[in-house]
Amino acid sequence: MAGGSVPPVAAPVDRAALAVAFADRLRRHGVTVGLSAIEAFTRALAACPYLTRSRLYWAARLTLVRHRGEIEIFDAVFNAVFGDATIGADPHARRRQRPLPPPAAGTYVSVPGPAGARQDGGGLPWATLPRVAEAAEPADVPLAVPEPLPSAIAALADTPFEELDERRLDRLGDWLREAIADWPTRRGRRHATGPHGRRIALRATVERARRTGWEPVRLVHERPVRRPRRLVMLCDVSESMRAQVTAYLHLMRALAMTAEAEAFAFATTLTRLTPVLRHRSPRIAIDRATEKVADRFGGTRIATNIAALLASHHGNLLRGAVVLIGSDGWDTDPPEAMTAAMSRLRRRAHRVIWMNPRAAAPGYRPLVGGMAAALPYCDALLPAHTFRALREVIETVASVR
Repeated sequence: MAGGSVPPVAAPVDRAALAVAFADRLRRHGVTVGLSAIEAFTRALAACPYLTRSRLYWAARLTLVRHRGEIEIFDAVFNAVFGDATIGADPHARRRQRPLPPPAAGTYVSVPGPAGARQDGGGLPWATLPRVAEAAEPADVPLAVPEPLPSAIAALADTPFEELDERRLDRLGDWLREAIADWPTRRGRRHATGPHGRRIALRATVERARRTGWEPVRLVHERPVRRPRRLVMLCDVSESMRAQVTAYLHLMRALAMTAEAEAFAFATTLTRLTPVLRHRSPRIAIDRATEKVADRFGGTRIATNIAALLASHHGNLLRGAVVLIGSDGWDTDPPEAMTAAMSRLRRRAHRVIWMNPRAAAPGYRPLVGGMAAALPYCDALLPAHTFRALREVIETVASVR
């Protein structure tokens, strides 16, 4: 592949004819190019109105080449077509009523057409005279590798919660749902027959022995059935968590819809939000959850609400579950109450994970009384200040075994 570069190709070139002619040249040299690839190349040309040689190379290579072994042939054909060609005057310019000024020397790139194509004066039958919007590149500049840019979602994932509007929050909430793919499982009480089981299934073995005169010629094995591990999330909706509440509700909705998690919100009292968060519309789900929590943006009683959950009829949901608590640790209850509640919770749950939006600050230390009392009973303390951090929380929960 040659390292030189030539000035840009302008927008009014017939992109479809250019793509078909170049694809035909590649086919004649053994490169497999389908109709969908030609269409993709045409769309790529339309997406970049002014193509330098480097951009044209990568647009063609990414759309027309399907196999690694064809890259060398593609480079040779590309250099032969776009190496040193220049375009002359537009052959159709004489048909216009107003004559156009002749192009400057070396302004455009000429694409040799297929065999038998008409070229009057060195021009191309599918090329028109365009404007030049960019200056020529130096001739000794090598083909540049395109710089990958982040997607719109990836760019928003690091934005602070308070800078996001409702539409972006909904998009990022769907992005969180996509992250929930592999969920942790636990051993259930039921068994299923399978070739890799360690235990002999007596009933299935005896039933099979009926076919062989009640002689167990072949033993049937069984193994325990794996069930998805339950997740229970508690979200702090007090005044100190005002900036994070909506984002945490989107996380709770993603977990409730995809992983069938149980969701609770607390400030001074405990509120179950699982039914309302499972609505299809994210905006309706968040609005209903906000309306249902009557004590939002008030005081905080973390220990009291954890004890209330343990004592309620929902307390059995915590057995063997992964408990996810989202709070900054500010609590009006005494640290002794937090220690007692967290010790009971730790004995009942499989894992306790605490996500704190303040934990991402440099030099953070859990010096708040409630957070310091709860930390010894937590398996992990994770920052949760952006949607990217929330996605990492999901990945941490999914890795629990």
